[in-house]
Amino acid sequence: MLVGGWMNTNLMATDLTGFTSMMYHHHGLQTTFTGNYDEYFGMSTDVEAVVYLMLVNNVLHDLFPTAVTVGEDVSGMPSFCRPWQEGGVGFDYRLNMAIADKWIDTLREVDDYSWNMGNLCHTMTNRRYAEACVGYAESHDQALVGDKTIAFWLMDKDMYDFMATPEHGPQSPVVDRGIALHKMIRLITMTLGGDSYLNFMGNEFGHPEWIDFPRDDTYDPSTGAFVPGNGGSLEKCRRRWDLADSQNLRYKEMNAFDRAMQHLDKAFGFVGAPHTWVSRKDEGDKVIVVERGDLVFVFNFHPTNSYTDYRVGAYKAGTYKVALSSDEHVFGGWSNVTKNSNVEFHTIEGDYDGRPQSFNVYAPCRTVVVYAPSEWVDSDADKTVTGIPGLAVKGRGPYFSV
Repeated sequence: MLVGGWMNTNLMATDLTGFTSMMYHHHGLQTTFTGNYDEYFGMSTDVEAVVYLMLVNNVLHDLFPTAVTVGEDVSGMPSFCRPWQEGGVGFDYRLNMAIADKWIDTLREVDDYSWNMGNLCHTMTNRRYAEACVGYAESHDQALVGDKTIAFWLMDKDMYDFMATPEHGPQSPVVDRGIALHKMIRLITMTLGGDSYLNFMGNEFGHPEWIDFPRDDTYDPSTGAFVPGNGGSLEKCRRRWDLADSQNLRYKEMNAFDRAMQHLDKAFGFVGAPHTWVSRKDEGDKVIVVERGDLVFVFNFHPTNSYTDYRVGAYKAGTYKVALSSDEHVFGGWSNVTKNSNVEFHTIEGDYDGRPQSFNVYAPCRTVVVYAPSEWVDSDADKTVTGIPGLAVKGRGPYFSV
């Protein structure tokens, strides 16, 4: 049983891990959780351990009223993120751990033409009402030695030879595909994966190397198998921030997109917005259309098909403009859909995909485009001193938060 945690009194945040092994007498071993409540509230539950976690959250929130506690539990314990006064365990957030595994399984096992749109949406939205989650596409688990990050699953060995910008080196369709999907995977996870978003340092710009801490040779205590170390090497115990800063490498494109989508949330607060609606999960077109807050997200995962006059549903009537497009040149795209066109999209009244309004868009293959109410879009916003490259938000946006 492993339980650990840390408390940063400057950030007022605490992270506690390993709770599935703690809350059950079987420690989660050889056990499959299906969501049946008997699996959580029965003789297998370690009541003393659960009460201890309630006390931990009680003490932390009493001592530090602004503290945020995040728990790691793979079982899906009901009320894990409800206040202890309601009989809950008291955490503010839980890690939505299934999403990262789903992305790795998809990239490893499924070809691009067979991605299941409905299954992806289900995995990202499969959480209990009123229990806040932290969504993430990947974490330290994928960055550590022995595993592969999403960027490496997408681009593999081509990352070593074809990451130069077109002006400074040869190009690769593998890298073009990888960067396009890397942007889409991260934004759809941020949009649907929870009520907050987590990134592991360096993964936002597709860091090409793994992390490996100094290790000596050892033996597995359970099997006796020899486990080779790395001779105490510090070579991979680092993050290459210089890659994202280089103007000659394409890492800057993924980094710029990550920055833009974070600032989009700062302006519109869509990650924590209560309104979430998936109006389309089209398995043939490979299109997902999502409403989150005031925004409409159009994801086209199809490898080759682009769609003109593609009709998408919307809740609010009015005019929309492009606030963010993964196809912007600054993000490594082809500018087929760009904020610089400054086009207005007028809604049409009438039911479509179960929504009261709709409008027609152009959806290029392997792109995501975010549409916002036109009164909050300024195509020249990124030309100001405080502007974010590729982002077309007027001023600070309607719900700006620091």
